[in-house]
Formats: sequence, structure tokens, C-alpha cells
Amino acid sequence: MTQTTPTSPSLVQLTGIPYFIIAFIARLPFAMMVVGVLTVVVTVRGSLSLGGLTSAAVGVGTALVGPFLGAAADRWGQRPVLMLCATLNSAMLAVFALVVYTPVADAVVLASAFTIGATAPQVSPMSRSRLVTIIAERMPQPQRARTTSATMSYESAADETVFVFGPFLVGILASFIAPWAPIAIASALTLLFVGAFALHPTGRHVSVERDSDGRAPSAVSELFRPALLVVVVGIFGIGLFFGASLTALTSFMADLDAAEQAGLLYGVMGVGSAVLALGVAWLPARFTLHARWIVFGGILVAGSVLFATSTTVTSMIVALALVGIGVGPTIVTQYSLGAARSPLGRSATVMTMLGSGVVVGQAIAAAVTGATAESAGTRAAIVLPLIAAAIVLIAGVANRLLSQRHH
Repeated sequence: MTQTTPTSPSLVQLTGIPYFIIAFIARLPFAMMVVGVLTVVVTVRGSLSLGGLTSAAVGVGTALVGPFLGAAADRWGQRPVLMLCATLNSAMLAVFALVVYTPVADAVVLASAFTIGATAPQVSPMSRSRLVTIIAERMPQPQRARTTSATMSYESAADETVFVFGPFLVGILASFIAPWAPIAIASALTLLFVGAFALHPTGRHVSVERDSDGRAPSAVSELFRPALLVVVVGIFGIGLFFGASLTALTSFMADLDAAEQAGLLYGVMGVGSAVLALGVAWLPARFTLHARWIVFGGILVAGSVLFATSTTVTSMIVALALVGIGVGPTIVTQYSLGAARSPLGRSATVMTMLGSGVVVGQAIAAAVTGATAESAGTRAAIVLPLIAAAIVLIAGVANRLLSQRHH
């Protein structure tokens, strides 16, 4: 992220260190929302099934509306879109905290959760888009590929760190203050830090790739090119893996009467994945993005085989550690390819498409894996992450074949 030549500034110099601090904290509310909603609903309403549906409603809202927020940011700039989202999302979180504690119908709770997801500020994709645009427009050509790879590494590591720390913070706040506390804190952080992220000088920028009337020179149909869609499918597979592995792991630990420790074990994968994601920036350029996807996707499949055959906590920890080696670099590679293949003037749209792919995959896999564990047992459920990993690897092979066809 800081590769420089003696005559050119680094990305950190172009944005300023405060940018990265603000952007990191601004992601935290999103990481707290799904788990926070689940926690307060289960605690207050006493229904695990309603809690699961409510969490899914947040994910559905984000997945359906997120790409449109990205398109709006591409058209009118990130600042007005983020300011509107920060205000609405903060308000919706506060409303949800009140609704759960009142004797309203479950449908109202679900609708309120949907609005939380629909108004969720797309900080991660917009940060990626913002930084990629700065790299493309303000850095010398020889630096761009290396800096983009380093930036995607950092962004992915930041996401994974937040998504490990977010649920932990929810647990602390709910345990020591009250079930509503994580939602209230998320509401305040959204207003303060997403607002600061929007108002940062880099948020003023509207891509020079836009025409004078604000339209992108590229057609909407360019978003559906096979070379870009295969990346969306691949990252959807990563989402499927996240949802299936966490749910299956919870079932596995529940069988051992230690369901509450599932999050700790899952952290083994999250920490390893974040560390390896950062390490991608130092891989040699001759180790191409196409090859990285296949190699690390293969490691993900190998770890998933071990996951599916684990019978003890020790073997499960080893499986999760191996999976972490594969998943982090694969995500970085997919985002790097998405950035490289974004049509002119549509980088925020592409980044939110990729982010939504992860969210949709998680929601679908969590629901399917939970139902499988309940009906067919844990042994059937822990095979599902392997299917998700296979989708990631197959998409990587398809990506390689498509790239060969275009050369």
C-alpha cells in the first residue's frame, strides 16, 4: 500500500493516515449489525428462529440495495450518498432497538431489520473504489498494479479484522450493559464515523471517467461481461463458505456441549486469513492473479476436506488454520481482478456488487446449513463448506480459461 519511487508519493501520503483510521472504524457498525440484531431479538423475544430470520432480513436488505448505492455514488459522488445512508441507518438502528422491546408483530421487526440492511453505508466497497480511483488517477503507471494489490490486501485484512472483532464487541456490550447496547453503539458509530468518512477530503472526488453530465462512458451491459461475472460468482462462493462454515462449526461444537466456543474457533480462520491477506502484497508479480486464485482456492478446498472429516476439536482447529491460508489471499485476488475489470466510471458499482455477493452467499449458506444440521445432523452439515470451496475453485479455473481466450 506504500510502494513508492523516489519521485512519487505513496497512497498514504495522498490520502493521509487519518483516512485509514476513520475508514477502519466506520466499518465496525456493519460488522456489529447482523450479530447485534440476532442477539437482541433472541434475548428479548426469546425466539432463535425469529433471530435468524431477522439477521437474514438485514443481509437481504444490504444485498438488494447495496449495488444501487454504489451506482449512485459513481453517478453523484460518494459524499452525498454516504451522508444520507449514515443519517438513515443510524435512525433505523435506533428505531429497531425500540421496536424489539415493544409488543409489535414479528413482521414489523423483520421489516425494521430490512431497513437497517437497505440503508447500511457501503464503507468497505466505497473505500476500495475511492482508493483504486486515486491510484488510477494520481499515481504513475509503473506503481499502479503493485499499489492496487497492496491496497486490496489491506482492505481485505481490515474487513476480516473488523468481522472478527465486531461480534466479540457485541458479546461484551450485551453481556455487561444490556442486549440493546450493541445496536445503540452501532447507531452512534455510524453517525459519527461514517459521517467522517463521507466528509473526508477524498470523499469529495467524482471520477474523471464520468462525462460532464455525470454519466459513465461505459454501458450498463459492461457490468455483465463474463470476465467480471466470473469474479462475482467466485466471491459469492466465498460468501457461501463463510455462512456454511460458521453454521456447521456451531453445530459441531454444540454436539460437544460447547456451542459458545464456536466463535473462538472461527477466529482461528479469521486471524490467519487476515494475516495471509496482508502477505499477498509481497507475492512476486510473476505469480499472476489468475494463478493465485487457483492455488489458494485449491488450499481452501484442501482445508475444507479436512473440515468435513474432522471429529475432534484439535483436527477442526488445524482445518480452520489451513482454510485461513486459502481464503484471505483468494478474496484479495478477487477484489483485485474486480478493480482491474471495472468498466469506466463504475468502480463503486462493481465493488458493491462484490460485497453484496459475499453477503448473499453468507445468508443463503447459513440458512441451508442450519436446516441441514437440524434435519440430517452435523456430519451432513460440515460437508457443505466443501461444496462452497469447490465453487470458488471452479470459478477460478473458469476465470483462467476466460483470460486465455482474451489473450
